[in-house]
Amino acid sequence: MEQEKEINKVVLAYSGGLDTSIILKWLQETYECDVVTFTADIGQGEELEPARSKALQMGVSETEIFIEDLTEEFVRDFVFPMFRANAIYEGEYLLGTSIARPLIAKRLVEIARETDADAISHGATGKGNDQVRFELGAYALDPSIKIVAPWREWDLGSRESLMAYAEKHDIPIEMKRGKKSPFSMDANLLHISYEGGPLEDPWNEPPDEMWRWSVSPESAPNQATFVEISYQNGDIVAIDGELLSPAQVLLKLNKLGGLNGVGRLDIVENRFVGMKSRGAYETPGGTIMIRAHRAIESLTLDREVAHLKDELMPRYASLIYNGYWWSPEREMLQAAIDHSQAHVNGDVRLKIFKGNVDVVGRRSNQSLFDEKIATFEDDEGVYDQSDADGFIKLNALRLRTLASKRLET
Repeated sequence: MEQEKEINKVVLAYSGGLDTSIILKWLQETYECDVVTFTADIGQGEELEPARSKALQMGVSETEIFIEDLTEEFVRDFVFPMFRANAIYEGEYLLGTSIARPLIAKRLVEIARETDADAISHGATGKGNDQVRFELGAYALDPSIKIVAPWREWDLGSRESLMAYAEKHDIPIEMKRGKKSPFSMDANLLHISYEGGPLEDPWNEPPDEMWRWSVSPESAPNQATFVEISYQNGDIVAIDGELLSPAQVLLKLNKLGGLNGVGRLDIVENRFVGMKSRGAYETPGGTIMIRAHRAIESLTLDREVAHLKDELMPRYASLIYNGYWWSPEREMLQAAIDHSQAHVNGDVRLKIFKGNVDVVGRRSNQSLFDEKIATFEDDEGVYDQSDADGFIKLNALRLRTLASKRLET
């Protein structure tokens, strides 16, 4: 058993904050191993270079500190494919945290191979979803990888014990000016999440000062903003005629949505590990994206394809929420979803006003909407309304048979 746990080098998902700095030291001390740090920029809006100096200060080799800008890969290869599916978990959550984890797991495994490390480590607690997402992803990509999850191993269960450990081992503790936020926050280019503090009571309304990315709908401009979004194969390629990269699309829509009070969400969700959790989320750009995508699909998707997509979507969303991005079933669903997007091309015009996103126009060269068929005006020679008689009677046959039998009894 001891041999199985022997670790010579571990790649740590490292933010540079207090918790992961303590984990770094704990790994060095507990496993007597070298530590490689990996810090990912996925649009969280924080300066990441200080993580390098902290890692150096704690004995990590310069060549084994990885700080990478993954924003384009994040949106192109993870966010956009997810939005092709219109994925929403439990009817409300746009999966902003969930979709970032498979990318981080992928790079942890890749860096472990590049540096000849035999393990990876993360700072997710034993009560949350992220531990599952990181580890399912890692095992799917490298079945022989070892995983160290300090929160499931150590006895540092309280904030006081963490602070004492940091002081004992001379781990730098930044004392920021001003009042510390009572919320646990996680951000990337798709969203920012808030948990803990007053949110632990589901009856408490989130305080307005909590929100970072958006104004309240009440404080949003009194004039509507109109925007035109262009699609190609189900992905946004331009906004108001300006060609943009995937990350640029999300940046622009985040700004637009935030200025107009779009994207705030307060929910109680069911975690995969079994508990209910109350969280608040800001997803301004994503809220605009899903509204626009459904609008362009309404023109370009066949009815049965659209309905089948909607039936598959909850399963797809649960796979992402529960950490199964790298599973064969998600890849199978993705192939079907991507196939459906071949003709999802065109433009959507939106009106954004005080937290609302309304579709006010849509067009496509591959539109299945036929005005000659749909019109309330003269449709002679296009649609024979008398055909509906037989259609209705055939569809009513089983209902009439059932009703007749019931009337006999």
